[in-house]
This record gives sequence, structure tokens and C-alpha cells, in this order.
Amino acid sequence: MPRGRLSRLGVFGRLAGGVAGGVVAEGARRLASGERPRMSDLLLTPANAVRVADQLSHLRGAAMKLGQIVSMDAGDMLPPELATILARLRNDAHHMPPAQLDRVLTAEWGKDWRRRFAHFQAHPVAAASIGQVHRARLPDGRVLAIKVQYPGVKDSIDADVDNVATLLRVSGLLPKELDITRLLGDAKQQLHDEADYVREGEMLERYRALVGDDAGLLVPQLEPTLSTPRVLAMEYIDCTPIESLETAPQDVRDAAMERLIRLTLHELLDWRLMQTDPNFANYRWQAETGRIVLLDFGAARAVPQVVADGYRRLLAAG
Repeated sequence: MPRGRLSRLGVFGRLAGGVAGGVVAEGARRLASGERPRMSDLLLTPANAVRVADQLSHLRGAAMKLGQIVSMDAGDMLPPELATILARLRNDAHHMPPAQLDRVLTAEWGKDWRRRFAHFQAHPVAAASIGQVHRARLPDGRVLAIKVQYPGVKDSIDADVDNVATLLRVSGLLPKELDITRLLGDAKQQLHDEADYVREGEMLERYRALVGDDAGLLVPQLEPTLSTPRVLAMEYIDCTPIESLETAPQDVRDAAMERLIRLTLHELLDWRLMQTDPNFANYRWQAETGRIVLLDFGAARAVPQVVADGYRRLLAAG
């Protein structure tokens, strides 16, 4: 992962150059075939989408997180096939090399950190925008999920958000009349919250208490003795991506959707605490119990009373 501001800016520069080269090549091809292509058609090509996805995955951090958000577009901004290509950003980041991982964990746990575990799986089971997840087994037999933050990711948030916004403006993907200044400020704050693993651990415990013994939802248990500002340790739960429900029987899918809707209403109206990151990877499915497993509470935030009351009135009005 490029760490310095200049090195990350260089990646954005090369990305912009690659996209521009793709526009020229695609434009020449279409003109040669007698077409008069629009600039948006030249920008939004599968080749450029692959180029953007690969570079944002390499950068990780805020750059990749914003790419994930764009990938969830429902067809209002991107053609469906391009959103599909960008969807790889949801859980397909470049992971840390073993030596870098060892340096991070040594800094957090000390040089003898391996003695804490009966087994620590060096290859991550998942790699996302801000950190990667490893499976580990303690001497007492408990299995944990260990989320390790990429070095330098917290320091790169503000610059990455500004660089992605510039890239979107220059590429023409954002309308010129759209002022996203306030949105950028909100994005930076949310990403800083997500990079604060102490805060996320607190939110994880709050959600676990709120969910309680709900038969349809499951939240992993925090392991505070191994959690630090850059490492978050919790119970490992066997589960599958929520997308696996696509092939499930209709009654099973209906039950899962009912649980998700009920969760959203509890968050908004009762708990006044909502997990605001819409990444599908944060919701998993446990087929043997029918439970929805909730993960990643870095973007959890309080819902103001006035907002909750407004939604109550809206629902009451039908």
C-alpha cells in the first residue's frame, strides 16, 4: 500500500492518465467505425472500470471505500456492467505482505505476539478497504477473527477523499453543477470513525447488547485483551456472504429480508443507533440457524431524535 501523500497522488495521476489513454483509444475505434461517441460513453467503458477497480484496490483506504460506494450505484450513474466490475472492491483488496503484517502486530502486541495463539493464519480470510481479517485460535480453543488496520491508512484519508473527488470531477462522472463539498466533509469524518478501532469495539459491544437474544440476528463477541487502536479482535463466526441467499428457497429469502427490515426499524426508531455503511460484506448469512450475522460497526452512529420522530410520522402516515 503506497503510504506517502506524494506516492498516493502519483497513483491517482497514473490512473487519470490511464483513463485518458483509454478514452483516446476507444474514441479512435468508434470514430473509425463511423460512430460519433459521447464523452461519457468513452469514459464509462469496461476497460476503464477494470483500471479504476485495480488501482483503488491497490491504494486501499479511503480511495477504495469511495469506490465501494460508487459500485453500489443502482443504474443512476453507472451502467450495470460497470457497477458489476467495481463490485470487486467490496471484498477484494490487496492484502499486506507477511513481513509488513508482522511489523504491525509486533508494534501492537510486542515481538512475542505469536505466543498468544495456538495458531494464527497468516493469509487473511478477507481484505477490505481499511484493514484485513485473519483467523486465529487461542490456547483455550476459542477461534477469533483478528482485523488488522493497514499502516498509514488513517493518515491518508483526507488526501484520498480529495483526490477521488478531483478524479470524478475531471472525468466528467460528476455533474459540474453538483456541489459535493459538504458530502466530502461527511465522508472524511465517517472514514476517520471507521479507522478508530477503539470506537468500533465500543459500538460492537453496544450492538451485541441491543441485539441480545434475538433469534434472527447474531453479533460476534469482542475480545478486548487483544484489541488496540489498530487491531480489533472478536469471536469468529462461520457464515457465508449474504448474496448466497440468491439461491435459497423463497421462504428462506423472505425470512431473511424480514429480519433485515426489522433490524433497520429497530436501529432507526428504538435504538437510535444505525450501522450506516451499506457494504453487503457487512451482512452475512448462517444457513444452519437462519440468522443474519452483523459485522463491521465502524460506521455506526447515533440517530438524532428529530430524525427518528420524522420517520415515525412518515410511517404512521402510510
